[in-house]
Amino acid sequence: MGNKSSAQSSTPSLPIDSTFNLPSPLPSWPPGEGFGQGRIDLGGLEVFQVEIFNKVWTVYEGGQDNLGATFFEPSSIPEGFTILGFYAQPNNRKLFGRTLVGKDLSGDSLRPPVDFLLLWSGKSTKVENNGVETGFFWQPVPPDGYNAVGLVVATSGEKPPLDKIRCVRSDLTDQSESDALIWETNGFSISSSKPVNRGTQASGVCIGTFFSNSPTPTLHCLKNNKFDFSCMPSKPQIDALFQAYAPWIYFHKDEKYLPSSVNWFFSNGALLYKKDDESNPVPVEPNGLNLPQGESNDGLYWLDLPVASDARKRVQGGDLQSMEVYLHIKPVFGGTFTDIAVWIFYPFNGPSRAKLKAATIPLGKIGEHIGDWEHFTLRISNFNGKLYRMYLSQHSGGSWTDASEIEFQGGRNKPVAYASLNGHAMYSKPGLVLQGKDNVGIRNDTGKSEKVIDTAVRFRVVAAEYMRGEVEEPAWLNYMRHWGPKIDYGHENEIRGVEKIMVGESLKNTFRSAIKGLPNEVFGEEGPTGPKLKRNWLGDEV
Repeated sequence: MGNKSSAQSSTPSLPIDSTFNLPSPLPSWPPGEGFGQGRIDLGGLEVFQVEIFNKVWTVYEGGQDNLGATFFEPSSIPEGFTILGFYAQPNNRKLFGRTLVGKDLSGDSLRPPVDFLLLWSGKSTKVENNGVETGFFWQPVPPDGYNAVGLVVATSGEKPPLDKIRCVRSDLTDQSESDALIWETNGFSISSSKPVNRGTQASGVCIGTFFSNSPTPTLHCLKNNKFDFSCMPSKPQIDALFQAYAPWIYFHKDEKYLPSSVNWFFSNGALLYKKDDESNPVPVEPNGLNLPQGESNDGLYWLDLPVASDARKRVQGGDLQSMEVYLHIKPVFGGTFTDIAVWIFYPFNGPSRAKLKAATIPLGKIGEHIGDWEHFTLRISNFNGKLYRMYLSQHSGGSWTDASEIEFQGGRNKPVAYASLNGHAMYSKPGLVLQGKDNVGIRNDTGKSEKVIDTAVRFRVVAAEYMRGEVEEPAWLNYMRHWGPKIDYGHENEIRGVEKIMVGESLKNTFRSAIKGLPNEVFGEEGPTGPKLKRNWLGDEV
């Protein structure tokens, strides 16, 4: 791609002039069935993932941070395949995109549109574009029984040729919705798209195209009508994938509450309590073999630390040397991607701290709870085994980071993540993340230190439902009750104690707002549950 000078505006931005590549070449994956073969049959429609594009149009203003965006046409398309939609991304970052192109295997899976509808053009509004051609956004008008799944961008007001793009037979499509904003100007916006129905059982396929907020009929995504898991990785391929992409996790230098393996926690005095029989706790056997299994979280059982104070304190601190991570392998986007959800266990979650302008204030026992489960997720393309995104859990939520924005360790394809002090929320960059506003809120401090773990050293696949019995789930995974006791720490007294040193109602209200955003388990009101009861176990990350 050629270089292009940025616009002379109040917020200059750069066009996308280079392509992102992972630090190291992809390894050769172990042999298997359909994983990493480059093509996937969705049931009469074969799709191929394109990662090479020709630049069509760049706009230098609008969108987030007023950086503009660049729009691309898929290139280097294999013989027999046709374009389903164009690709777009914001400026000031390297090109890192993927779109699917389709090949008709059934004879009627794809059809050209019967017309094009102009959604927007730069001529209709003032867009500073450094003298470059105006962009025109065209939506295909599909024939009866077919749906459009992508847009065409051009620099001409003439309608594109009808064979520029294909529409897809309606039974091979599903509903889609907006994902992330790419660009907007004067009421017209462009967003990436994703299937409305997502999760391990959902057959919607993310194409990698974009759509607009135009009131015209919405675009669809694809649907895998041959959802047989044949493109999912085998056990040897999973091991190879995790060895290739397993992140390094850095803990804060002051972290006192480190993770451990679940078996270390059990073997060092963890106790199982039963309601109405609290005076007779039972030591948990290694691997949790005596834990009640299945059913629901009925509140009848919970785990706790050892009773003796010295043993209790020692277990609270965890054991980094024993730590292992637990992998849940699951199909997403109709089996075209694999999510490796990586679960980390901490025996204890430490207390929170508040930032009040320049001051840092301990919040007493607020934030403390026993049995802390955190996770991150690696999203990997089943077309080629390339890491696409990483999700990092942060308290009751989390966030996705594209591979192009990830910090990698030592020139290898291993991401870096940072666990926050005491609370163990995970972030892609070091520093302070504040839950609040106006320099008031709950602190999440991260940084590099000698407390670090390569998650590839000790890992265990604990669940992969699509393998139909090949993975033996440990007993503790099917323990559906609380991993910590229900305790009321009297957090209102702690909050009022902090508010006493605040000057002004505005400061107090901002602090209260930050506190309200924390999950219940942060206040010690209920012990956390295990991985299988988290909403992302069968659903998508949110």
